[in-house]
Amino acid sequence: MRPVTLEEYAGQQHLLAPGKLLRRAIEADRISSVILFGPPGTGKTTLAEIIARATQSRFERLSGVESNVADLRKVIAKAAHRLQNKAQRTILFIDEIHRWNKAQQDVLLPDVERGIVRLIGATTHNPFFYINSPLVSRSQVFQLEPLQPEQLISLLRRALADKERGLGGQNIRATEDALQHLAVTADGDARKALNSLEIGVLTTPPDGTGNILFDLAAAEESIQKKAVVYDADGDQHYDTISAFIKSIRGSDPDAALYWLAKMLYAGEDIRFIARRLVICASEDIGMADSHGLSVAVAAQQAVEFVGLPEAQIPLAHATVYLATAPKSNRAYEALQAARNEVARGVTLAVPPALRDKHYKGAKQLGHDGYKYSHDYEGAYVPQAYLPEGRRYYHPSQQGAEKRVKERLDYWRALFDQAQGGA
Repeated sequence: MRPVTLEEYAGQQHLLAPGKLLRRAIEADRISSVILFGPPGTGKTTLAEIIARATQSRFERLSGVESNVADLRKVIAKAAHRLQNKAQRTILFIDEIHRWNKAQQDVLLPDVERGIVRLIGATTHNPFFYINSPLVSRSQVFQLEPLQPEQLISLLRRALADKERGLGGQNIRATEDALQHLAVTADGDARKALNSLEIGVLTTPPDGTGNILFDLAAAEESIQKKAVVYDADGDQHYDTISAFIKSIRGSDPDAALYWLAKMLYAGEDIRFIARRLVICASEDIGMADSHGLSVAVAAQQAVEFVGLPEAQIPLAHATVYLATAPKSNRAYEALQAARNEVARGVTLAVPPALRDKHYKGAKQLGHDGYKYSHDYEGAYVPQAYLPEGRRYYHPSQQGAEKRVKERLDYWRALFDQAQGGA
């Protein structure tokens, strides 16, 4: 059921809708080297074959897993001969191109630059991380997205109706809820949806009249568990944790719990999740609710203590607490401001009154004049702890930090008054 034209191709309208760059390039035969990046079953191989057919190019396929440099040189030699003698271009499709090492990828560069082959690389990994920069810079990178359920249902119906390539030669009645179940459970993967339909139909016995009923029960058996697209060290790993933290920062506990559930379902390291919660508690909640850090650290310790499956309970507790807590990043911003000054070379000397005086001769060096805060009312005395009166921390009005701001404003006013009097 692999589509053979752009009209049959499902999904990726952000790239292939009329007027979009990739579609215009295909129709005008102006395709240069391309890297198609996206999860399994989104049509990377299919799109490469459609491009070759639409541009009347020879389609050569290599695998990043099985092929080597010798195989590559043979294909390139034939492509050069074909271009010189028949004026026919060659599209070299390399599936899972990220599996090739740097040396193998470098072999491609001269012939890609000279136009001997037009490269189409397919990868499930972010090419900006896993493919050599020179090769990426010579290619256009297009990201393919998982197919939507309605697009998968359309593909399933086409497979049921097609008598030549599909299952149209059999008397099959598929219920709507069965197709919906396959489309949702396939998680955007057309290959998985079609394979599940095929095995479900072929293993369902016909009734007395020769008709096959593909209902919800048959669909549930043919695709029993939703396979979450998730790579422990790649884009899904980083993208999902990013969505998780951004949902907490955005005060959306429902979204945060969904991304947490996805990570737990996919087998993400619970220690990694706990570490990110601890960081988030200080970076995003901060002084607005300092209890957030206590909750996050307690969750991290609970994760180590109880393990899975129970560890998901304190993780959910901490996630909801942090997502619904008031937010402030002012403490972190203050540190960044101070670090930036240090990095720019603003290295300030420690004031004499603050220097260590617990050794003989310290007083002779001028290490004196420090005022002990607890000797004064309210445990505060106006005193310069930093030369030039620099200030980095500017508290917000969020949560408990509002009270902190009130105290700090009072102390700073006393300091400024003392400095003015001096």
